[in-house]
Amino acid sequence: MAKTIRAKSDQIRLKALFLIADWDKLHAISEAFAKEDCLLSFVSKGSGTASSEIINLLGIGATDKAVFTCLVQSTETPRIIQEVRRAMGTGSVGAGIAFSIPLGGITARIFSMFEQTAQGADTEKSDTREDNNMNAIEIKNEMIVSILNQGNSEAFMTEARKAGARGGTVINARGISQEVMKKFFGMSVQDEKEIIFILADKDNAAPIMQAVVPGFGATTKAAGVFFSLPVDQVMSLNALS
Repeated sequence: MAKTIRAKSDQIRLKALFLIADWDKLHAISEAFAKEDCLLSFVSKGSGTASSEIINLLGIGATDKAVFTCLVQSTETPRIIQEVRRAMGTGSVGAGIAFSIPLGGITARIFSMFEQTAQGADTEKSDTREDNNMNAIEIKNEMIVSILNQGNSEAFMTEARKAGARGGTVINARGISQEVMKKFFGMSVQDEKEIIFILADKDNAAPIMQAVVPGFGATTKAAGVFFSLPVDQVMSLNALS
C-alpha cells in the first residue's frame, strides 16, 4: 500500500496551482512551466462562462480556455507566476487568472521528489518562515467544483450568477463508477459530465451552492455534485509593464 504524507509545519509546503488563460496562450505558458521545471503539470481544454463585467479584468470569457494544474512548493509560486507573465508578454491585458490550493496530504514517493528538488535550491530564511506559517494564512476565497450531467452548464451558471457567482470555467469529462449514484438515488446517471470551476469569496461559496441545489442537485436531471476547496492565493496573469 502506498504511504501518504500529511502536511506538517516542519516540512516543505505544497500547493495545487491552477492557471486559466485563453487557449492561444497555451504554448507560452507551457514554455514557462518547462523553464521552471514544474513537476506534475497538466493541461486540459475548457470554456469560459464569465459575465462581461469581469472578462476585461481577468480574461475569463466565453472562449476556449487552457486550464493548467501543477504541484508546486509554496515558496516557488511567485517566481512561477512571474515567469508566466514574462512569457505571455507585456500586452497580455486580461490574460487570465491563477490561484492555489494548499495540499493536506500526498503520497510519500511524490513528496520525496519535491524534497530532493528542494535540497538543491537556496531558500532564504524569510521564505522558510512564510512557508512554515502557511496554516496561519486567512482563507478569503474558495473554488466551487460542480459536476453535472452534460448540457446543464449554461442554465446552471445563470442560477449561480443570481446567487453572486461572477463566472466559471467548464471542462468536459466522463464519469465512471456510476452504479453508486444509481443505487442511492434510483435514477440513471449519464457518463458525459461537465465540471464547472467557480472562484468565489469564502462567505459566498455556501450560498451559491445552496442556490443551485434545487434545480441541479443529485436528484434532478443534472445529477449535480458540489463541493468547495480553500484557495489561499489569487493572482492575475496580466504581465507587469
